[in-house]
Amino acid sequence: MLMSLAAVGLSACGGDPRQDADEPSGKFAVSADASFPSNQKLAKRSTLAITVRNDENRRTIPNVAVTVNGFDTRIRQQGVADPTRPVFVINGRPKNIGTFPETKEDGPEGGETAYVNTWALGPLGPGKRKTFRWNVTAVRPGPYRITYRVAAGLAGKARAVSITGDNPVGGSFTGTISDKAPQSRIADDGKTVIEGTR
Repeated sequence: MLMSLAAVGLSACGGDPRQDADEPSGKFAVSADASFPSNQKLAKRSTLAITVRNDENRRTIPNVAVTVNGFDTRIRQQGVADPTRPVFVINGRPKNIGTFPETKEDGPEGGETAYVNTWALGPLGPGKRKTFRWNVTAVRPGPYRITYRVAAGLAGKARAVSITGDNPVGGSFTGTISDKAPQSRIADDGKTVIEGTR
């Protein structure tokens, strides 16, 4: 009786296909252009944009993804429950879910994944481009370093590499966030925020 129950349990666990079963193995040539303002100030909004191009002649990238690190940092302080502190926060974007108003992160729309700091925008055809955008606000003064890396899939079987070799595709932005918050005012229309003085 115990043997038959164990057999049923094993067949139930192993019956589902692996999550990465449909991801092809191999290297996919890509290139990326990224921009992020070097002039960062406390409480100032800015946009991180990363455009990924499929440099393959015929093959489609299964699921183009980007992992970004540096939106937060870890502090060295005894006794804190969570040593992670934000450096940049991803701003909210108003959105209606059904009939209810909600606020979602203003990151790459539809790109949320279960992986930490990783967004994916689906298949990318030969010669095509997709742009990942994050609208962020600096909340912690001092030095910062943001790094990004491109992937061709989420399971690790499809790898994104440079067209000139086997190098991973990514980059970084470094700088200092000034502790002087930007001066801003509301325009005559009562809605538009204008940075700087009159």
